[in-house]
Amino acid sequence: MDSSEEILNLLRDNARISTQDISAMTKKTPEEVEKVIQRLENEGIIMKYAAIINPEKDLNSREKVKAEIEIQVQPEREHGFDAIADRIYRFPQVKSLYLMSGGYDLKVIIEGDSLTDVASFVARKLSTIQGVRSIKTHFILKTYKENDIVYIEEKTDSREGVIA
Repeated sequence: MDSSEEILNLLRDNARISTQDISAMTKKTPEEVEKVIQRLENEGIIMKYAAIINPEKDLNSREKVKAEIEIQVQPEREHGFDAIADRIYRFPQVKSLYLMSGGYDLKVIIEGDSLTDVASFVARKLSTIQGVRSIKTHFILKTYKENDIVYIEEKTDSREGVIA
């Protein structure tokens, strides 16, 4: 594993890790680490540093409505799926967009303030895009795990163990 990949793995696990800690873990000088991170940022490999918020504990997230939408589309000549995807991912409601294999072409994760917001977005925005053939909407009821993060706290038994 080269130094870039090693540093990326450390940042994937903890984006707030200090340059000094990375330096100690990779046996590189802090200056070398900073140079590698700067190059990764300049090349667009590192695009953003973000906090992962537990949706069950954040009141604002808890009140949002998330949906997964399966879309079948007619690809455009010379642009394929990219032109339609470009129109879709520009909407602020769209949190993720994937080109898929299988029974549908695009998978979209959206977020709205209410069921009505999500339904309106699907009916007035997504379904009216030229090339969209069919849409199936699935509402996300609860998130247990996302991006390797388990949101459910394990319940521990607070009773003392008995030793015989």
